[in-house]
Amino acid sequence: MKTMVLAVVGVAVVLLLIGLTVERLGFLLGVAPILLVVAVALLILNRTRGHRIP
Repeated sequence: MKTMVLAVVGVAVVLLLIGLTVERLGFLLGVAPILLVVAVALLILNRTRGHRIP
């Protein structure tokens, strides 16, 4: 699970950098933050697995 989270974060950062440098690929600026949110959510779910969240 950690490997998947790291892969999603890596892809998100790469897409963000590409979106910032290439004007025609600006739609990647919208995709990268979504991937980062998914990665953080997966990380939180992985850490709280088996524990009850109050």
